[in-house]
Amino acid sequence: MTASKSLHDESTSLDSTAHLMNRISSQLASQLSLVSLDGRRRPTAPALVVVAHGSRDPRALSTVHTLLDRVRELRPGLPVHLGHIELNAPLLPDTLAALNTAEAILVPLLLSRGYHVKRDIPEMAAESGVRAKVATALGPHPLLVEALYDRLMEAGWAETPGTAVVLAAAGSRDPESKVDTNRTAALLSERLGVPVMPSYATTATPTVPDAIKLLTAQGHHRIAVASYFTAPGRFATECAEAAPWIASGPLGPHPAMARLLLHRYDQMLATPVSKERALASA
Repeated sequence: MTASKSLHDESTSLDSTAHLMNRISSQLASQLSLVSLDGRRRPTAPALVVVAHGSRDPRALSTVHTLLDRVRELRPGLPVHLGHIELNAPLLPDTLAALNTAEAILVPLLLSRGYHVKRDIPEMAAESGVRAKVATALGPHPLLVEALYDRLMEAGWAETPGTAVVLAAAGSRDPESKVDTNRTAALLSERLGVPVMPSYATTATPTVPDAIKLLTAQGHHRIAVASYFTAPGRFATECAEAAPWIASGPLGPHPAMARLLLHRYDQMLATPVSKERALASA
């Protein structure tokens, strides 16, 4: 055995040992967090229920499951469940009915405000009998911009004169959804240093092709499409196919997405019930 191979094997062994020790430390910290200073067991943390929209594309469900696995890796010991608004099992009411805990925090896997966040999810939670808090939509937030940026880098992004981006979102009739998407586009523009125009696959305007035409008319000849979708599906595919240059992939199980789900969970965990109701009615 050569000296270099021996050193490589030793390094690999040390890396594996360090990874194992980190996992043990995380699990131990999770268990200790359930015990108070006087030795009594603290109440179990509310379950995290991630609420996805649902899709007929089988890749979407696989993507969401991978994302939830990342969340579990970041927060060992936290009960993490999945519920869908429609199209996929388990549906949210079934997930809530099967919970073995009396409390849950529902975090929508949705990128902006809209009917699902404001009405559908809270109504399903209210009918479940579970004491549930409903978090706000994921966006806008800098962690989403981090994920969008990385996906563009993976697709081959390079800034040159005449470069611009179309941020392709699903679309909603709710005007606040458009406000949220506009804010994300502005944050991404600040990060990239180029114009970013929001666009929509359905319901809202401009469409992706129209946004591309507008940017072209403004003198931009290299236009990328940034996919502002949580998972693959028909809308994400159609938007990517319209790209005249590169198109990034959906955000999917990006590490920033997992951190953002936990951030929204922690926000609601720290929110008093009275304040939560005030915010919900505002």
